[in-house]
Amino acid sequence: VVYEQEGVFIHSSCGKNDDQDSLIGGILRVIEKENEVVVDWRPVDETLDTSNILCAGKDSSSVVEWTQTPKEKCSRGADRPSSYEAEWDMVTTVSFKKKPHSNGDATTHANGESKWSFLFSLTDLKSIKQNKKDMGWSYLVFCLKDDVKLPALHFHRGDSKPLIKCLEKHVALSESPHDERVLLVKTQKSLSQSFENLFDEPSYGLLQKWKKDPYIVTMGKFSKVTNYIVGSLRSSDPSNQRRPPTEMADFFNDTIPGLKINQQEEPGFEVITRIDLGKQPEVSRREPVSAEEWAKNMDSEGRILDVDYIKQLIFKGGLCHTLRKEAWKFLLGYFPWNSTKEERANLQKRKTDEYFRMKLQWKSVSEEQEKRNSRLRDYRSLIEKDVNRTDRTNKFYEGEDNPGLILLHDILMTYCMYDFDLGYVQGMSDLLSPVLYVMENEVDAFWCFVSYMDQMHQNFEEQMQGMKTQLIQLSHLLRLLDSGFCSYLESQDSGYLYFCFRWLLIRFKREFSFQDILRLWEVMWTELPCQNFHLLLCCAILESEKQQIMDKHYGFNEILKHINELSMKIDVEYILCKAEAISMQMMNCKELPQTVSEILGIENSSVTPDSDTGEDESGAELSCPTSLYQSISSPAAAANGTRDGAQQTAEAQSLAPA
Repeated sequence: VVYEQEGVFIHSSCGKNDDQDSLIGGILRVIEKENEVVVDWRPVDETLDTSNILCAGKDSSSVVEWTQTPKEKCSRGADRPSSYEAEWDMVTTVSFKKKPHSNGDATTHANGESKWSFLFSLTDLKSIKQNKKDMGWSYLVFCLKDDVKLPALHFHRGDSKPLIKCLEKHVALSESPHDERVLLVKTQKSLSQSFENLFDEPSYGLLQKWKKDPYIVTMGKFSKVTNYIVGSLRSSDPSNQRRPPTEMADFFNDTIPGLKINQQEEPGFEVITRIDLGKQPEVSRREPVSAEEWAKNMDSEGRILDVDYIKQLIFKGGLCHTLRKEAWKFLLGYFPWNSTKEERANLQKRKTDEYFRMKLQWKSVSEEQEKRNSRLRDYRSLIEKDVNRTDRTNKFYEGEDNPGLILLHDILMTYCMYDFDLGYVQGMSDLLSPVLYVMENEVDAFWCFVSYMDQMHQNFEEQMQGMKTQLIQLSHLLRLLDSGFCSYLESQDSGYLYFCFRWLLIRFKREFSFQDILRLWEVMWTELPCQNFHLLLCCAILESEKQQIMDKHYGFNEILKHINELSMKIDVEYILCKAEAISMQMMNCKELPQTVSEILGIENSSVTPDSDTGEDESGAELSCPTSLYQSISSPAAAANGTRDGAQQTAEAQSLAPA
């Protein structure tokens, strides 16, 4: 219960006669449930027997009311039934037995429910009409969708402003341009609700839920809701033409302010589309780095001898699983690459102390304290919900009371203490799960997760700046790679590439099998062969599916459905080869547009200026020349992995094609 107000009355004879109103006093509550927020008003009844309250079980199709037998009442007592779920998902009323009211207006139905009681979800709210206290107290009227109006609520004790303030935390309200007394509900939920249940529902089955619950779905299932959004912008009359792309662009820009992916050709794009990138080179991958190769690249004190070389090996083949526990700490930045074994041991000792100090902060919070800390309660609630559904088919997390789940929970709670401003956002458990699986250690997993979140932080911020930037950058890269495919996507209202949102948000975690994600992430963490390599992975997947999408003339719905159904069907080694080939293709281009050079961090004196020059602040020098990773592109070169790194780099540079 996030809001409760007594002394809220219904005047049952208002507008019917001139006699004194029959006042029905009641309690108004706003209740936060797991998947929605409800407003509940019911009459005060001092004879209410709470043991007779009837609960409703969660059911996908109807409200289930239990008729309790005396035996059931005795066995249950005040406890909740086993199938009870706190969110009351499908509850429309909570009925109870009580004596009839003394006045004839608040009659009691056969099932014990007052005819004046009401409960509705905020997803059904259309507008709120307020008065100006002309009668000495404030009142308001809730208008639901389909223009159903509920009885006016009169606030005899206190004001209605706290209620409005509470509701504004869950829905966006704006004053009607036609009547200043009316607050209209916008159809988009606050971004702070972020990625509610983003990953658990097929896109093509979402339409009905969107209609029923647009607030949760709008930003929550962001990569999947465009189906409904576009449909809502189109007329149901097939004879009407589609809305123009410029209007679609305006709508999506309103949805995510600052996202500017134009549906029309820009002057800079005109230059890009004429650039011939040449044929994609053939690329092969090598075997994973072995423990022997890793050990031979360390000196007697435990320093890595040639960091660039070992990164190249990992990029080309990944790591054998036995090495991951150690190597990931370097790749994620928990261990400095130039540190000795002794320095790393001292670092772990300091970090262990620091971790448990932060863990103690939330562990020592009493129940009374937590009652007065809504943010901590919210974080805990989200974490508990997500932990219980994260990678439960993996043996490390399967079953009840699994110690892996406890560690997952504790690390995420401690991260809230580490970064309380960000706290926990749904999706972060997906990033932690593989890290904890590999580390098998609470402290090491936490600090590796912290390093990973430093990279991913902007993805989860309320303004979604990281997601905006990546979608725009991906659009630039894809247009350079295949302007024809881009034009086709735009013709189907898919040029915004929103179907890639989930890929970018949690780095393909739900697109590949668990073991493939371990391989993919460690390759990406090398930061080779260029920056933003994950965007080239997106390009590789889309280019692989281009033929089917275009040959079968997929429209918006089919594209969205097809992309979402790729999950767990993508060959990770093939996509890594293809993405690397695309990077080489772009690096070897002598007329690479400046925007693309900045996105990939390629320093190229022959870049082609375009209209976006200066707009992207992510430009950087090339972090890895093409020759460095080309040196191990063949099995023959890989076989010489134990040779001195400096010598191999020199040989690679001399053999690299001009």
